[in-house]
Amino acid sequence: MTEEFNQSTQGNSGGELSFAELFEMPENNKVVAVGDVAMGTVIGTVDDFLLIDVGDKAESYIAKSEFRLEEQSQIKIGDTFEVFVERRKEEGGLLLSREKAIAIKVWEDIAKIQEDDKTIEGKIESRVKGGMSVDIGVPAFLPYSQIDLRPVKDLDGLIGQSFEFKILKFNKKRNNVVISRRAILEEERNKLREKMRSLLQEGQIITGAITNITDYGLFIDMGGMDGLCHITDLSWGRVSHPAKLYKVGQELEVKVLKYDKEHDRVSLGVKQLREDPWATVTDRYPISQNTKGKVVSITDYGVFVELEEGVEGLIHVSEMTWSKKPRHPSKMVSVGDELEIMVLNIEPETKRISLGMKQLQPNPWDLVTETYPVGSIIEGKIKNITDFGVFIGIEEGIDGLIHVSDLSWTERIKHPSEKYAKGETIQAVVLKIDKENERFSLGIKQLTPDPWQAAYNNYPSGTVIEGVITNVTDFGVFVKLEEGIEGLVHVSEISKDKVKTPVGMYKVGDILKAIVINVSAKDRKIGLSIKTLEGDGEEDAVEKIKKAEENTDNSPSTFGDLLKAAAGGGQTDEQ
Repeated sequence: MTEEFNQSTQGNSGGELSFAELFEMPENNKVVAVGDVAMGTVIGTVDDFLLIDVGDKAESYIAKSEFRLEEQSQIKIGDTFEVFVERRKEEGGLLLSREKAIAIKVWEDIAKIQEDDKTIEGKIESRVKGGMSVDIGVPAFLPYSQIDLRPVKDLDGLIGQSFEFKILKFNKKRNNVVISRRAILEEERNKLREKMRSLLQEGQIITGAITNITDYGLFIDMGGMDGLCHITDLSWGRVSHPAKLYKVGQELEVKVLKYDKEHDRVSLGVKQLREDPWATVTDRYPISQNTKGKVVSITDYGVFVELEEGVEGLIHVSEMTWSKKPRHPSKMVSVGDELEIMVLNIEPETKRISLGMKQLQPNPWDLVTETYPVGSIIEGKIKNITDFGVFIGIEEGIDGLIHVSDLSWTERIKHPSEKYAKGETIQAVVLKIDKENERFSLGIKQLTPDPWQAAYNNYPSGTVIEGVITNVTDFGVFVKLEEGIEGLVHVSEISKDKVKTPVGMYKVGDILKAIVINVSAKDRKIGLSIKTLEGDGEEDAVEKIKKAEENTDNSPSTFGDLLKAAAGGGQTDEQ
């Protein structure tokens, strides 16, 4: 071939032609021309190159990298390919390009495909700014908006996949091609929509794919057109959000509820595929029957329990425990808990079921009278202190109240917190149990005898006492007889002379001598008199009072009248 090449380069004078002269030779003297696309045959391989014969004076090389990977693995000697003749080399041979030959052919195809409004296959190679790069023989740009009918979440999942595309526009000089997959899908969708319009009927059951999920429902592709399944039509029961039950792309069987042909609006339903469970709920859940359910929601006022799909009931907080002061429902149960409950009431028309938890446990008040009889002594911790008394925890659901008046026989307690603290363990006597109103009355002072009962015996009328003044008021003087026992000298019993107020006449701490004129253990009062003792003398005063008591049954009821009668009708000072 070299010899032929040398002979062909001899001029008319017999001398060799220069390369410049060679390249200036008319094209009809050459086998192939620069700028042509010629057919090349593989006649050999050298390392990463293929030796190609295009019928010219010499063979040429093309790098294997110019061939597609799938072509590289299948190339064998004798195969033919279109190649582009770029130029003739000074050292001989041609500079060939497989890539440019493909590109020229592709650009011709692109122009023809766009003109005929046809499609071209391409493989998505990578993500680029604003879209994807697609190999259609030359790099093409696929905008995000032209990938699908709806936004694609997993764009990376498309890389490596092949699809058919429409050519939107191209510019060969700028090597720029814009393609669309969406245009093809829209054409297909329009064809399906026209078909669906003629076939769709209300009441029809069809299968579609979920295309979008919102907080108010599902959009479902029925084949050419979308329908909406509202959240209220997904289930006979509660649905917090459709996304918790369904996923985009999932196929779903639905029923056509309404079809507005004028506006192409279709309402779909899932729950309508089966009977409303509330229609026969009373048959499956008789009142007072025990059943089981799962906690699906917790509120401040109670717990919603799912008995079956589409049927929920409410356990009101008051029906969760026998305690009068129940804890927050979230402290007693959790979402997802399986509970055993009792059916209390059913209203199928309003789709309400009332349930109870506490009914499965014995009411502690049914046994409390047997467990804690009146007069028995109990021990418990102080749970709460108020201005009117102290609450003691007896057992779960039962608290006992010690009223402030039952804390002490004799002490004047302004507030129970002066003597007791929350959490303190104390003993008390059971005074009264009101099962109907669920009240448990206790007393601390009843743990010891009432000192006023002893006072009634220790200080009968006519007893002369000496005591310390504990208080002086406008209406009289209080005198301490013993620990916890006081008597009152009323202002009218201080002197035979009229006294407006004893304030200023006596002071706290002074020792005072007086005579007991009446005692009432019930009212916890001891009446004292100074004027009777000082006016009649101790012996006569005692005698007079005793005589007055003996005549009580046949005499006026006031003590002043008794004294007058004992004195033979004498006058006494006005009380």
